[in-house]
Amino acid sequence: MQTDKSQILDLLRTRGDDAAAERADRELPDQVDIHEHRGVLDELGVDPMALASEFAGGGGLGNVAGT
Repeated sequence: MQTDKSQILDLLRTRGDDAAAERADRELPDQVDIHEHRGVLDELGVDPMALASEFAGGGGLGNVAGT
């Protein structure tokens, strides 16, 4: 599954992790394949499977941030 990098950046910024957002912006392509980039997402504290279910379910970011 792919998602826009901007959604991941928004998620990270929403939880106040600007450093992770900057890293994600540098390291991730505009279209992020959550399976291919799982390692980077894990390091950033983004659960790829929760991300996939939130976006697939149309629920927006919901509780993906873990808060």
